[in-house]
Amino acid sequence: MDITEVRVFPVNEERLKAYATITFDDCFIIRDLKIIDGNNGLFVAMPSKKRKDGTFRDTAHPLNNETREHIEDVVLREYEKELSRITEGGRPLAMDEH
Repeated sequence: MDITEVRVFPVNEERLKAYATITFDDCFIIRDLKIIDGNNGLFVAMPSKKRKDGTFRDTAHPLNNETREHIEDVVLREYEKELSRITEGGRPLAMDEH
């Protein structure tokens, strides 16, 4: 399964740096991945839902570390490209342009 599209939506929060959407094989999309600035650098958190007991559970996630690392590498690469585009004089896109 190939990641055929990644869209990154930077936000201005302390630890949350962006939301991302990924598409697999031009036919399956996962929204609301989060790019987080953690204690050991940036990482990608999978979409999750708050449970009644206050804990969170991933609603979609890879079943092995190889896939998780691949997703994280691709998403973080696109995040860096988006930051470069914004800081090199490109204007940030309005929300309705995403």
